[in-house]
Amino acid sequence: MPVDLPRRSAHLEQKHLEQKHLEQKHLEQNSNMPVPNGPVVRQYDVVIVGGGIVGLTLACGLRNSELRVAVIESQTAEQAASRPRAYAFSPVSARILEGLGLWDEVGPQLTHFQRVKLSDADYRKALTFRPEDGRGDAVYFSAEHTVLMRALQTAVQAAWNIDYWCESQVLTAEANTTLTVERYIEEGRCEQLTFYTQLVVGADGARSGVRDRANIKTFGWKYWQSCITAVLEPEHSHANTAYEKFWPSGPFAILPLPNNRCQVVWTASHQEAKDMLALPKAQFLAELSTRYGNDMGDLTLVNEPMMFPVQLMQSKQYVKPGVALVGDAAHCCHPVGGQGLNMGIRDATALAEILQQAAADGEPLGALKVLKRYERWRKTENWFTLSLTDFLNRSFSNRFWPLLIARRMGIWVISSIGPLKRLILQLMTGFFGKLPAKAK
Repeated sequence: MPVDLPRRSAHLEQKHLEQKHLEQKHLEQNSNMPVPNGPVVRQYDVVIVGGGIVGLTLACGLRNSELRVAVIESQTAEQAASRPRAYAFSPVSARILEGLGLWDEVGPQLTHFQRVKLSDADYRKALTFRPEDGRGDAVYFSAEHTVLMRALQTAVQAAWNIDYWCESQVLTAEANTTLTVERYIEEGRCEQLTFYTQLVVGADGARSGVRDRANIKTFGWKYWQSCITAVLEPEHSHANTAYEKFWPSGPFAILPLPNNRCQVVWTASHQEAKDMLALPKAQFLAELSTRYGNDMGDLTLVNEPMMFPVQLMQSKQYVKPGVALVGDAAHCCHPVGGQGLNMGIRDATALAEILQQAAADGEPLGALKVLKRYERWRKTENWFTLSLTDFLNRSFSNRFWPLLIARRMGIWVISSIGPLKRLILQLMTGFFGKLPAKAK
């Protein structure tokens, strides 16, 4: 049995045993699918490689369906959930969580943005969005990694049709449907398992092994910038206000968190970011405060700052027979506007919707004609978002005076025209294109 699974009820355990009996019978009857004598064998409809937020969202979208699902995660459940990071979380993503039945648990633990202020460096005029400009009681949200992961893990572990294989990794993949998986048992001991599946989903990040094994190429570029993230505690209340300040070196975002904490996402050139991290903490905070502003008083550093490079990447294909990519395995974007995770959540929910419909229609889940429906749905919309984030970063991360005048005039114009302001917010929050059924 997989690790980290809670005890099932007697009813669900009986259904689980019946499923195991049926899959063994299927293996024995299928001459094209030999039953090995050595490794443990499992038969699944969908195997999701990567147990992060996007992978678990897909699994949650398939829970309690007639599909047998496996999630393969290289870390323990606790390690996977313990990342000290928060995300900008869109109203569409919030609706998806509600559609998955997780909002009652997660919603109270998110920070509801009552204002989002966009400004060009220290220019006095800011573009301010409020809930009445959008479609809900918050402009946006901030969601801590641990909060999202624990809710998703609990839902997945309780689902009778999902096996959550932690401390496991894919060693080989034959024809994309036969996986050799190594599972850690204890120090010095591992076991090998064989998974047969109709579909392998790569939810394993920007360096996706699933993508590489499927020989799916990517295109894009690395930016001249890196991002520094850190959690701070300001002296005064953040008043549930988020900021995106566009400095010449790159965007500087402030996300309000519970307990009057804030996370900053500070974009700068690679060298400047390295130099900032090398400073003594007092000097680092002094440099950070010049961009943060003094509205919230003195700042206290809560965690050790971290740095990561940023890139734009789009996979040339999201699917091949028996393979689909979601989240960062399919695409990566600049963090400006907080779009990355939200794109991945929409990917996962769209794919779950298509797979369940295909199963209901009796179509093979790994068939290219099925998977192409997902690619057509998500690839174009993601390309639009990638282009938008690239445009914003390049347009604001410079001192070119014609652009400076144009963008500051743009702030005035958008602030003054209500319908245009609402349209911009709709694009930023994901209310464009085709929404998954769980987001409606």
